[in-house]
Amino acid sequence: MSNNSIREASHAGSWYESDGNYLDQQLATWIQEANSSTNGQLKARAIIAPHAGYSYSGPTAAYAYKYIDPTDIDHVFLLGPSHHYSLTTCALTNHTLYQTPLYNIQIDTQISSGLHKTGLFSLMNKQQDSDEHSLEMHLPYIAKIFEKKRKDFKLVPILVGSLDSSKLEKYGQLLAPYLCNPRILFVISSDFCHWGRRFSYNPHDPADGEIWQFIEKLDHKGMELIEKMSLPDFHNYLRSTDNTICGRYPISLLLATIDQAKKVIPPNQLPKFHMQFVKYAQSSQVKKSNDSSVSYASAVLTVVG
Repeated sequence: MSNNSIREASHAGSWYESDGNYLDQQLATWIQEANSSTNGQLKARAIIAPHAGYSYSGPTAAYAYKYIDPTDIDHVFLLGPSHHYSLTTCALTNHTLYQTPLYNIQIDTQISSGLHKTGLFSLMNKQQDSDEHSLEMHLPYIAKIFEKKRKDFKLVPILVGSLDSSKLEKYGQLLAPYLCNPRILFVISSDFCHWGRRFSYNPHDPADGEIWQFIEKLDHKGMELIEKMSLPDFHNYLRSTDNTICGRYPISLLLATIDQAKKVIPPNQLPKFHMQFVKYAQSSQVKKSNDSSVSYASAVLTVVG
């Protein structure tokens, strides 16, 4: 691992605001709006939230982040998909700090080094780390939620490649003790359906109404299976629909980790997890075949009982 190297906020100024004060106010407004429109005392142990440009998905992400209580959390594991290079394992950062317009977030190099020593993880090079937006788009929200303890938490970013069932099981076993630790939060980065010719994905059944209604129904089928925390059913759904959920592998790894926890964690220490989607939105309502849209969904994993 590199010493004192900073991954710059490469998407600031384009995908989201680069001015720290403006960005801070924007995030605060979205969180406040989410707080005022929903009730509930959920306490997140993991969230699923989108990673598009903030003008599109920023408000939806707030509905997941509002349920994070940072008081007792000292580590955040951030899992996102690889958009720019082929990856069939998981990859770690080589940096010690991740820059945001709010403040720089510390990487837990000790945990990252320990994961790397298992032989299951590769390291992103500088360009791969800089190009990837699925991790970066969550950093300002994480920084905002943890602003009062910015020096008292550390980040473990993990880029998740195309994992088969065997690899999902191995990584799930490895991550299960971390997921079951109440001082660790998992953030799963994913958008949902990418519909349109530019995404080479444009199915539609008129029986489901307009195209945007078809997309909504399609997404909600997948969301229901994620809520059931059923990895086999989620995989069957992906195979049968080909829904373009870009974070399918990070979501699958979360579900695999929940499954593997039942095998590697003693029963008296095993949390009873509950998954719940709390917000769904689309970038636009598609009505014509030459339109396009991306869907965004936020979910919260809690412990019940």
